[in-house]
Amino acid sequence: MLLLAACSEPAPTLPEATSAVLQGNQLRYAAGNPQLALLTTVDVKPSTAVAIDLPARLTWNESRTQRIFPAFAGRVTAIRADVGQTVKAGAVLAQMASPDFGQAQADAARALVDAQLTQKSLARQKELLAAGVIARKDFEQAEADAARAQTEVARAQARTRLYGGAGSVNQQLGLVSTIGGIVVERNLNPGQELRPDQSGVGVPAPFVVSDPTSLWVQIDARERDVGSLKIGSQFELIVPTLPNEKFVGKVLASSDAIDPTTRTIKVRGEVANPDRRLKAEMLASARLERHLGGGLVIPASSVVLRGTQHTVYVQSGPGIFEPREVRLSYQDSKQAVVARGLEAGDKVVSENVLLLARQFALSQETSESKEVPAAEAKASTTKAVEKATDTAKKP
Repeated sequence: MLLLAACSEPAPTLPEATSAVLQGNQLRYAAGNPQLALLTTVDVKPSTAVAIDLPARLTWNESRTQRIFPAFAGRVTAIRADVGQTVKAGAVLAQMASPDFGQAQADAARALVDAQLTQKSLARQKELLAAGVIARKDFEQAEADAARAQTEVARAQARTRLYGGAGSVNQQLGLVSTIGGIVVERNLNPGQELRPDQSGVGVPAPFVVSDPTSLWVQIDARERDVGSLKIGSQFELIVPTLPNEKFVGKVLASSDAIDPTTRTIKVRGEVANPDRRLKAEMLASARLERHLGGGLVIPASSVVLRGTQHTVYVQSGPGIFEPREVRLSYQDSKQAVVARGLEAGDKVVSENVLLLARQFALSQETSESKEVPAAEAKASTTKAVEKATDTAKKP
């Protein structure tokens, strides 16, 4: 039995299921290899335009928005509007007690009294002129005084009328909306003291009234994408929270300067919002088409950077993959345009590309490690032959 066991041949070793064979520049997988299910491929297609997504943010349409600040200092006595309320032009949103506004009302009343007095004086001067008692220059002076007084009345009354003041002096100042729309912000409390010097950039307005059926879209565009965002051009607005909705916007204006912090150009667009599903300060993406004049489009995940060279892995046959160097004319986070190195109809690996690159590296290391002992054995055999030849030549 021992002799039979010693004479029997060892059982052959089966290859591992995950092993791949490197032949030349091609990596070959056996049929049924589990790694093949992970290596998804896509067809290379020609494209003259690519879809570009740019970060965007929705804001109020400033052409249809009013930020209401008080023109005089005072204290809030009543609030008559709240967020979400629809108001018409001329509606009073809040009432204030304002001594400064009362002073303006008093000025208007004083101007009216002065005007009435100058009119009476003018009538007397006219009678005296007709009787030949006074000179004409005195009458003309009275006319000028009456005209100045009437002008002062018009000025003072227009000032109080602009802020909703009545004919009497009641010191009641109203915060009035001059446009119709929706109250979208209210930063006001009862009894709060307000001053005109509190208005400005960075200071919230007591009330903001806007028309939310139209919103502005603030787009951060890269320098190379500005040519596709010309004034009047359209773009598609992609909102992550509304995946099944489609919104189309139009470019209104573009900045002439680059933001030194983000290195982007501010582009302003407008989008219709009739059903008010879009909300201000929503984050979105502006999708537009950029025409490149030719090239082949592939997923950006298919491209691997090896040093300074871009490489993709092409499936040349069932279970057969080979690396191919390419030159890109455009690349973003989703897609890349290949100018040279591929042909339409090629199949490139789009998922788990790094796994395939790692398998290539392991196969190359294994192949190199097997070549070294073979070379050493060949060199040893050559030396033995040379030595035997020299021995045979000796007498």
